[in-house]
Amino acid sequence: MQAMDTQAMDQKDRAPRPRRTNEERSAPGVKARRPDMPVYVISIAADLLGCHPRTLRIYEEHGLLSPFRRHRIRLYSERDIQRGRLIRYLIEERGLNLAGVQLVLEIQEHYHEEMTWVFDGFEAPSETDEAPQPAADKARGKGGRSR
Repeated sequence: MQAMDTQAMDQKDRAPRPRRTNEERSAPGVKARRPDMPVYVISIAADLLGCHPRTLRIYEEHGLLSPFRRHRIRLYSERDIQRGRLIRYLIEERGLNLAGVQLVLEIQEHYHEEMTWVFDGFEAPSETDEAPQPAADKARGKGGRSR
């Protein structure tokens, strides 16, 4: 009982240790991992993205992803994983096809901006705004034929 009390007091008397960065925690001689360092093989990358490895190969065939290759093995970086998440989001949530995704990614690269705005949900139109009409309805003029 006495030993437990002194141990609890010792812990209270100690000053909190400053938080160490990852570089300080790692063993000497271990490289720090950069976001563009290729580390994931295709099976791990596919697992992180929640898709089949063939899906990543298709993205590569269409020029959407370009993993690093070492002895015919595809290696994906953390940046590739983030780009893959964006591609999957644009396809599954926003309904784009691969050509549309490629266009969006080209625009992103042209303007050198992050695509965080894509992940924001749609804002509901205010009551003063006109409700959006599908293009087919606009062409027809609210149903029926125009004479």
